[in-house]
Order: sequence, then structure tokens, then C-alpha cells
Amino acid sequence: MSGSISQEESYYFELLSSFGLTKHMGGLEATEELVRLCHIDRDSRVLEIGSGVGITSCYLAKEVGCKVVAIDISSEMLRRAKERIRRKGVMDRVELVVADAQELPFMDNSFDAVICESVLVFIRDKHKAVNEFKRVLKPGGYVGFNEVTWIEDPPRELVEYLSTALGGARFLAPEEWRSLLEESGFSNIIVRIYRTSAWRQWLSEVKEIDIRDFASAWGRFLLLLFKSREVRQYVKKVSRPPKAVFRLFKYFGYGLYVGRK
Repeated sequence: MSGSISQEESYYFELLSSFGLTKHMGGLEATEELVRLCHIDRDSRVLEIGSGVGITSCYLAKEVGCKVVAIDISSEMLRRAKERIRRKGVMDRVELVVADAQELPFMDNSFDAVICESVLVFIRDKHKAVNEFKRVLKPGGYVGFNEVTWIEDPPRELVEYLSTALGGARFLAPEEWRSLLEESGFSNIIVRIYRTSAWRQWLSEVKEIDIRDFASAWGRFLLLLFKSREVRQYVKKVSRPPKAVFRLFKYFGYGLYVGRK
């Protein structure tokens, strides 16, 4: 995202933070596949774009054993990520940085891999961000992202509703996501498209939530609603979806997109 975020983006990410989670399609299985496709191992230095509350950072540090630098534009997300990283015992392998994906504060050729999951959909200048990913990659390094992908052309009202409900997110078709990598000069491009369902997506998210986060989530959420009139208005607005939202997974799935510098 850019250095400033809209009110709707702020409300959306504040609600996600209150629940102690950030969503990406495919859950842990998609993350594991992205790690394999990007050839990430314990000797890798990885930049994660959009840490959220630290789920992927902790997985990379604890299960893969690599060093991770994780950025997010939201200091509240990073605060929750720090809590999770401390609980998981990987403080020595994860560094958290407040940063904008379009203006990365790192030297050229610094990382073996750059990954992001459901992040590019929120970034206004996607081309600028992907060019930054390439700049900080070492020669031969990999970029990989998991992004919501239109599989069938959606109704206009569905696109507009999701943009409002999901903090300004803009989903692309497979060829559009691929073109971001091609136009930035990446080679060996891999594209894998997956359909899913509401039930499968819910299960994948539940598996990633720590029970302590889940137990206190509703309390934080209700407190947020009680304290903020703006958040109440936002929740009221997104609680009246178009009929097409009930056929959501007819129109979209997710894609894994990988390229090599």
C-alpha cells in the first residue's frame, strides 16, 4: 500500500488486527507450496511483504528455519506480529519493519526471496511494488505471491462491494497478475490457479489461528465496535452485500505466481 491508507482500508485492517489474523487464500498449504516454488530453505534470507499478524513469518522461521525480514504498513499489525513471534520463540530469526511495499528501505540485491500473500491486491501501484521486489532480490532470487484471482468475469456490483468491504482491494485475472512479473523482467514464470470454497477457506483460516488469539478475538472486536462510531458505520455498510456475494467462489479462487530475477 502507499504511505497513507484510506478510511475504509484503516477500518478493514483494524478489524483484522482485532481478530489477530490476516487472511490469504489457500491457508498454510498455499504458503508451503509458495515456499517450495521459491526454493526457500534454512540458508535463505527472505523478505515478507505484508506481515499481518506474523503467521507466515513464524512458519518460515520455525518450520523452514530461515531468516525473515517482515514489513507491514500498519504498526498495529506489527505489534500483534511481535506478540506472536515472541510466543513462538523465533525472535532471533524475524525482524519487523514498518515500511511501504512501493518504497522498500533495503539495499539492492539483499534477499534470496520475496514473498507476499494477499498483499498486492491492496497496493495501488502494483507495477512499482513488483519493481521494488526485483530491486532488492539477489540475482537468481525468486519472487512469489499468492493473490485472489478472478476465474470468471464478476458482476460489477460484486467488484464494487468487495472493494469497499475489503479495504480497497482490487483483484486481477491470471493474465494480469502474470503480466506484472513479465513487465518487471522476471523469467521462469510459474502460474498455478486454484479454485476453493467458503468451507475450505474457513477451515484453512481456523487451522492458522492460535487458540489464545481466537479466544480473545470477539472481546476485542466488540470493544472496537463500542468505541468507534466510524467502525460501526463501516460494519453496517458491508453487512448488506449484493446477491452475487453468495456465489463468490464461482467467480474467484487464488493464484500462485512466481518469477526469477
